[in-house]
Parts: sequence; structure tokens; C-alpha cells
Amino acid sequence: MDDIIRFFEGMGFMQITWGQGIMLILSFFLLYLAIVKKYEPLLLLPIAFGMLLTNLPAAGMYHAELWTAFLDESSPMYHSYGAILKEAGLLDIMYMGVKMGLYPCLIFMGVGAMTDFGPLIANPKSLLLGAAAQLGIFLTFICANALGFTPAEAGSIGIIGGADGPTSIFLTSKLAPHLLGPIAIAAYSYMALVPVIQPPIMKALTTKSERAIKMKQLRPVSKTEKIVFPIAITAIVALILPDAAPLVGCLMLGNLAKECCVIDRLSDTMQNSLMNIVVIFLGLSVGATATAESFLNVKTILILCMGIVAFGCGTAGGVLLAKLMNLFSKEKINPLIGSAGVSAVPMAARVSQQVGQEENPSNFLLMHAMGPNVAGVIGSAVAAGILLSMLG
Repeated sequence: MDDIIRFFEGMGFMQITWGQGIMLILSFFLLYLAIVKKYEPLLLLPIAFGMLLTNLPAAGMYHAELWTAFLDESSPMYHSYGAILKEAGLLDIMYMGVKMGLYPCLIFMGVGAMTDFGPLIANPKSLLLGAAAQLGIFLTFICANALGFTPAEAGSIGIIGGADGPTSIFLTSKLAPHLLGPIAIAAYSYMALVPVIQPPIMKALTTKSERAIKMKQLRPVSKTEKIVFPIAITAIVALILPDAAPLVGCLMLGNLAKECCVIDRLSDTMQNSLMNIVVIFLGLSVGATATAESFLNVKTILILCMGIVAFGCGTAGGVLLAKLMNLFSKEKINPLIGSAGVSAVPMAARVSQQVGQEENPSNFLLMHAMGPNVAGVIGSAVAAGILLSMLG
């Protein structure tokens, strides 16, 4: 009889808290969004399932207290992965890849192998639009700091404005790991809502005639240019901003593997097998940080609110710079492509194309918008490097 009693007492049903119950319901909702609504399913689904696993009582897959001790200078476990391994669960071990900055960099390698920088090379002005779209990062950093968040927390919240999930995870894991769950979920949720968030902002900041502007066809880009570009960008960025080198270096390595055409097997692995494996590990381990203690508080609500402000300001920054450039340029730029400067590739570029065709069905902005779009990927990595060098 004692054994039976102990068996029932050991059941998760007997140990679940109200906070864990709420988090389980939230994980079910995110699974619904990923599976039924198809909102960023490749990452939202593993994140939601990681949230489910970490909030199952007594499952012992993730131990938040171990990672608290890992950051405590007075603890014998301070920065000791060996000490973590002695008591780690499955998700604790996976989370080490996040803490070390490994998963985001590997994902950037895959992104680089799938990205064509040709539109950016053909129209270098796109780099300015990609940089302007990072405005939301720094405005939100200032606002979050004013609301009482520490500079490190404010920087992690601001990076949501770059609309780049891996970069948000990379920076947050370095500056404010206790906010990783809410920030990752906010970043990927808003990336999925690009077609909902951006069009009203784009239309509010442009006139009908501006949205109907036709742009000249981009010039052809040579193979040599495409090979030299990732090498040059890596060297320039790493020499100016060493903290951005891991992300930018991996991004450009993947792109070089694609463009040089001499390591097709490696390029294919980066784009497919490696990318898919890392996405699984990253999603599960990030979801594991969304415990009831870290998620159910006022900070989470503020993060979600400021995340959408950051995203909106980034969209507005790109559009407004394009309008400003038109005042000094003979060849007019359709301001809609400025909104693609946030690095949600290729969704933001598709939104620019869609809104442009609503005004002029014969207008094709997709390739023009891809320039700022891929520039935004570089821009968000550089912004993360700046914040890390200032606050890390």
C-alpha cells in the first residue's frame, strides 16, 4: 500500500502548480498557432514543445536553478559546464548550445547558404535602408531602459526590432539569459505577423503615388562579385566590430559556400541537414527557458508590448529613409522597399511586393526589396555586436 501511495504522490498531476498549468495551456496555444495557423512553424513548434516539456512537473528535463547558479559568482557552479552536467536533464544539455552561442551561429551559416546577396550588390544603397530599419532596436533600447530595465535587459529587448530570431537569441543569451523565453517567443511571433503588422505602417507613411513608383531592373551581378562580397564583408565587419564576427562570419561562410560552387555538398548540408538539426535543438532549448517563474510576470507583458513597438519603428525607419533619399536622388526609390530592411527574410520583401502591386498591378518590387531585406540580416548582426560590445 505504501508503494502505491508513493506512486500516486510521484505523479505529475499531484505536483503541478497553477503557474505550470498556465504555461502548459500557453504551450498548447503556441502549438495551435504553429500547426493550424502556420505561424513560423519551423521554430515556433519546437519552442512551444520545449515549453511544454519544461513545465511538466517532476519531469526533470530543465533546471532553471542550475543556470541561476551558473551566473552567480559566489556559487561553485559559476561558469562551470562540468558542474551543470552532473545534475543536468536533457534540455539542460541542449541549452548549453544556446549559452555558448553555438546554435544561432550555425543557423546563420544555413541562412547564408540560402541567401542571394545579388540584389544588395547590384544596388548598394539598399545597405542604407537595411541600416535604417535597425532604428527600432535602438529606440526600444532607450525606452526599455527608461522603464526600469537594466541596460543589458533593454538591449536584449531592443534586438527584437531587427526581426531576426537567431540574433535575438544570441544577444539575449549573452546579456539577459533570464529573459530568453519571452524574447524568443516575441521575436518569432512578430516575424510570423509581418504581413499583419507592416502594411498599415507602410501605407500610413507613404502616398498613393509613392507606392506606385516603378524602379529600374537591377543590373546583372557577376560571379566574381558574389564571391568577393562575403569575404570582404567578413573582414570589414570583424575588424571594425569584433563582437559581430561570430554571426556575420558564419553568415558569410554559408554564402561563400553557396556562391563558389566548389563545395556543393557542404553548401547543401548547411542549407538542409545541419540547419534542420540545429533548429530542433535551438527551439527545444529556448522553449525550455519559458518556465512559469520567468514568464508569468509584468516584465513579460512589457517585453511583448515593446517588441511590437520595436518592430514597428524598424519598419518606419526603412520607409522614412527611402523617402528622404528620394529628395536627393534622380532615380526614385519606391519607399515600400525600405520596410523590407527588417531581416525577416523573405517575408518582409514579399509584403513590399504585395502592397506595391495593390497600387500598381504591373509593379514588381520583390527583387528590389530583397536588397534591403538581406542588408537587414547583416544590419541586425552588426547591431547585436554593437550592443554586446557596449553592454557585455
